[in-house]
Amino acid sequence: MLQLLNDLLWGKVLIFVLIPVGIWFTIASRFVQFRFFTRMFGILGSGFQHHPDKPSSFQALALSVAGRVGAGNIAGVAVAITLGGPGAIFWMWIVGLVGMATSFFECSIAQLFKRLEPSGNFRGGPAFYIQHGLKKQLGGGADWLAGLYSILLLVTFGVAFNVLQSYAVSTSVAGAFGVDPLTTGLVLALAIGVVIFGGIGRITKVVEIIVPVMAVSYIALALFVIATRAADLPAVLSTIVTSAFGLNEAIAGGIGGAITLGVQRGLFSNEAGLGSAPNVAAVAYVPHPANQGMVQALSVFIDTILICTCTASIILLSGVELGAQDGVILTQTALAEHVGAWADDFVAVALLLFVFSSIMYNYFLGENALDFFANDNKLVFNIFRAVTLGFIVLGATLDLASAFGFANVTMGFLALVNLFALALLFPVGMRVLRDFDAQSKSGVEPVFDPADYADLDIDEAAWALEPDDAARLAKKRAGD
Repeated sequence: MLQLLNDLLWGKVLIFVLIPVGIWFTIASRFVQFRFFTRMFGILGSGFQHHPDKPSSFQALALSVAGRVGAGNIAGVAVAITLGGPGAIFWMWIVGLVGMATSFFECSIAQLFKRLEPSGNFRGGPAFYIQHGLKKQLGGGADWLAGLYSILLLVTFGVAFNVLQSYAVSTSVAGAFGVDPLTTGLVLALAIGVVIFGGIGRITKVVEIIVPVMAVSYIALALFVIATRAADLPAVLSTIVTSAFGLNEAIAGGIGGAITLGVQRGLFSNEAGLGSAPNVAAVAYVPHPANQGMVQALSVFIDTILICTCTASIILLSGVELGAQDGVILTQTALAEHVGAWADDFVAVALLLFVFSSIMYNYFLGENALDFFANDNKLVFNIFRAVTLGFIVLGATLDLASAFGFANVTMGFLALVNLFALALLFPVGMRVLRDFDAQSKSGVEPVFDPADYADLDIDEAAWALEPDDAARLAKKRAGD
């Protein structure tokens, strides 16, 4: 049954929904991900400034990259190449590029509808923009759909993905260092526990250190491999493109397998359209919703275009037989062909850091899903934290083939619910983008004015601005 649903969702439904929605968003926004590509870095730079008691834009980016950059970038890319052929990488690129536009809109809308909680933290995400943004269109159905999304989010990220991440890293560490998987699971759970029991503040402080280190180190090694095999790179790129369109019959997956695996692994890796990143995007303080939308679009680029391509290059430039190993082992074997036996250790450590940060991200998404029902209940959060640690230990000790299928199915339904909501809210997203464009063209740094959105269910308390931003808003109102 799981396999049937998996084949239906990923082989037919999502291929004809995910990419067309991304293309629609791209064209309607006049290619927002390309128009604002250089500006994304400027906004990211300003995002290093910390609000006194709220996560910064950069911290929210680091947390979303922590989730996007995980086992999917090392094991997932290897699985896509093994089962779908090198052409799967091309379709991962397509999903990533159009997904940048999807991510821009879903994260901007999440910022727009974020709420300020009694604890002083922001909360937001698809459940919140469904509940507060679609009430007029769906009536009571908005609450029902938001609840469904929260349940799917909790099951997919709070449970299934944490189990899978733990399994991936325990397998890699066992292969590289001979460490018993249970020991790895216990140590990982202990380290994760120290962080997540400190709440979102501690999580964001940890990932803003870990994520740049792990991403830069992995990309640097991949660039070294590419530089040493530069002469072979054109042939590899040619193989990726020809295989993507079924022009090379020697590739096992064919065009159908390439597209299916590319879309599936692309979404699994960068999560654009899935609705997971908006939960994180909403926690940051920014002067305008579009700011965080651009930063999160950049996160998709970092994940899919940079890091997934690094893994693919390592594998395809190695000459290793693609069907001989699977997942992490294939990446370790391929890297060993380039740099020697220490590659096993490097991949194991890299994966450990990727998984460590991803589990913190997954935990936060699970907490956000629970918050929709528990309304900032600390007891419920502490119980969930303990349960999360238990699943980490469990995941390290089990064979999880069926869990992969389950996670793929629930992730597919997550995407469908979120994309349905985004399609209905797209006019609102365009309104946010036009506001940002208009202010930018007038030569000012855009600032959000809740009064301009009085017809929407916006939490004005969540838009109390910093002094500099408030001054710009007062000047804007005076000029209107």
